[in-house]
Amino acid sequence: MSPSSRTFLLDLLSTPSPTGFESRGQRKWAAYTRQFADRVESDAYGSAWATLDGRSDGRRLMLEAHADEIGYMVKYISKDGFLFVDRVGGSDVATARGRRVDIFGDKGTVRGVIGNIAIHIRDREDEKVPKVHELAIDIGASSDREVAKAGIRVGHPAVYADGVEEIGIDKLCGRALDNRIGGFIIAEVMARLSKRKTRQHVTVHAVNAVQEEIGGHGARMIAHRLMPDVAVVLDVTHATDTPNVDTKKHGAVKLGGGPSLTHGSANHIEVVKRLIEVAEKEKIPLQHEASSRSTGTDTDVIFHQQSGIPSALVSLPLRYMHSVVEMAHLDDVEYTIRLLTAFAESMKPKDEFRVKL
Repeated sequence: MSPSSRTFLLDLLSTPSPTGFESRGQRKWAAYTRQFADRVESDAYGSAWATLDGRSDGRRLMLEAHADEIGYMVKYISKDGFLFVDRVGGSDVATARGRRVDIFGDKGTVRGVIGNIAIHIRDREDEKVPKVHELAIDIGASSDREVAKAGIRVGHPAVYADGVEEIGIDKLCGRALDNRIGGFIIAEVMARLSKRKTRQHVTVHAVNAVQEEIGGHGARMIAHRLMPDVAVVLDVTHATDTPNVDTKKHGAVKLGGGPSLTHGSANHIEVVKRLIEVAEKEKIPLQHEASSRSTGTDTDVIFHQQSGIPSALVSLPLRYMHSVVEMAHLDDVEYTIRLLTAFAESMKPKDEFRVKL
């Protein structure tokens, strides 16, 4: 990874982009991809896509990741100045108490803490995970008027204040790797394709979509707009190589073992087959996952648009998902960039991904 790529990665991961409020991260992603894309565009709700035209007419490939992260939203402000929130996406309330949060208000960012009653005075008999409406954010205000003076009202979003750091010799750790690291990967694919002496045959759209964490709304809109001939969705998946995870129930995926390829449901047999062939040719390690009903990713809303978009899901192994200590292996990041770059280069003008009868 080049120094400029690493700088962009760490900056993108550190930029708050809660669902429905992704513009901060999207502006940085768009500015970066403009360096090597033929054009960068966006839609009404903020999904952004960079396009690299192919040298042959016709076929179009969409590489898609989602830009948003989980968080909270202010739902009620008490007379004595405490904020009560609702979840945005799959925020894990079990890990919330005692954490710093950044709230994005009308006058800028306001730091708060999610209160944690001291163990000495907490009623611990039959103690359970708190419900989200029981979390109270303290911004140091004494009244609802002071909260208003700080520029905070109902409807403002918040995310945990934890950042990203390199840990060990080859790993990243922090919040929001799900899935802004996917946005980084597809941007790097575009950068590498643009530096090739000969353009790839097919036109490539790298899409950074909004609102995946609440139902894949951005992906649905952009897939309907672009209607590519084939789509590869990039997200994260659960690395199950940590203590107390039942691999018989959740599958066996390890950090550092390469990207994971999903089989079944939305995943088109022929697209999956091509990805396997590309990985074998490029000597890229692959892991495999089963999806008997749905993938839980943007793939589920892309593949059935209009007359159908042949699609496949490639996932980056991630430990501790939806926490502030999500962990990824940099080797897996590089393997995934190589896989998607080689897949784009493998496509020819006459390629058709169809189930043959």
